[in-house]
Amino acid sequence: MTKSSATKSDNERIESAYDEYLMPIWKSLDVPVREASGCTLTDFDGNEYLDLFSGISVVNVGHGNEAVASAATDQLERFVHGCSYVHPNEPVAELAERIAKITPGDLQKTFFCNSGTEAVEGAVKLARKHTGSKEVIALEMAFHGRTLGSLALTGNRAYKDGMAPTLNDVTHAPAPYQYRSPHRDRSDEVFAERAAADIERVIDAHTSGDLAAIIVEPVMGEGGIVVPPADYLQRVKSIAHGHDALLIADEVQTGYGRTGELFACEHFDVTPDILTQAKGIANGLPLGAFTAPAAIADSFESGDHLSTFGGNPVACAAALASIEELEGGITANARERGGWLAAELEALEEVFDVVGETRGLGLMQGVELVDPDETGPNGVAPAPDPALAKRVSAHLRDAGIVMGVGGFYKNVMRLQPPLSITQDELERGLDGLRAALEAER
Repeated sequence: MTKSSATKSDNERIESAYDEYLMPIWKSLDVPVREASGCTLTDFDGNEYLDLFSGISVVNVGHGNEAVASAATDQLERFVHGCSYVHPNEPVAELAERIAKITPGDLQKTFFCNSGTEAVEGAVKLARKHTGSKEVIALEMAFHGRTLGSLALTGNRAYKDGMAPTLNDVTHAPAPYQYRSPHRDRSDEVFAERAAADIERVIDAHTSGDLAAIIVEPVMGEGGIVVPPADYLQRVKSIAHGHDALLIADEVQTGYGRTGELFACEHFDVTPDILTQAKGIANGLPLGAFTAPAAIADSFESGDHLSTFGGNPVACAAALASIEELEGGITANARERGGWLAAELEALEEVFDVVGETRGLGLMQGVELVDPDETGPNGVAPAPDPALAKRVSAHLRDAGIVMGVGGFYKNVMRLQPPLSITQDELERGLDGLRAALEAER
């Protein structure tokens, strides 16, 4: 980290303005950002940080990517807004066609909105309209957004406290969180079978049999970078179709190269009935989407859904450029660097007894920190240690590295850098993590 001779007053000025004029919901990593480039953040005092969090897994093709900035600027100079659902325009048409080509299977028609939570709520509306049913199954520990509809799907009390009631007719099934499951010692195949059977049990015991959809994240991000067994999603899709319901894959966090494939469901050879997108789709410009086969998408009629700003042409132009960058080598970089990183992180389990498990796909990797002297929930693994995770995060920040902390128990270090990260940058981040863990021995 390089420091300027300036005092910290510039950073403090920005944070003070946040305290005084923004609603008190913002969370500080103690790294205000004045500018950013590639994988580097610079604060208002001139301090530089290696960014291993990407603004919560958003800036997939790197901060200040020239191709994305140029595409957005060109469109900005043409026109910014005309409501894309009233005035057809080229960036929206081209992006929708491009998404139809890059998404798996027969996913064809897209609705554009502004965020992930809107994409999720729109997907649920479409599932209800298509099936004529109302109930939705989500997973415990899942995160699908914070507006009242998607909040109902989010399986974590921490996000719901003081916000009930939310959307009706939502039921939660256990997550495929093998590390903390009583069935953790079984084979992946047996565990997947058991986890899928839990969904059937929940349908039988907690619904009225009027199932519209099951929604899952192919890799659970906020839940702690939880990767399901290989055939779990196939089993969930079969269960959904067995109840005349749809499978919604929430790829808001996993999509657009994050896991080393354009979409994480490709790792599991699954084509969902509806696929939600946001975050990395436009490299930081606000854009969300959900995509479905024509036979499902055409269940919507004019007036069933709309968005004034959804499909903003500037954001869509940026998304087109982002996809070109991803397909031009950045997704392959995520796959290659992610494989190396996964192996290096796994080695930490043997060196540090506070590293309970490492897991992930591509450049979406998690390190679960534990207290090895205490037993955690279900009595099958060491206790989560969120206090340790917070201290490790502080050590990293002091070393000029920004890394996220998440998980259901707030004890998982989240390595989700821009997918354009170099090997040297990734090694620096890993060295910083090792040093932070060593400092806590």
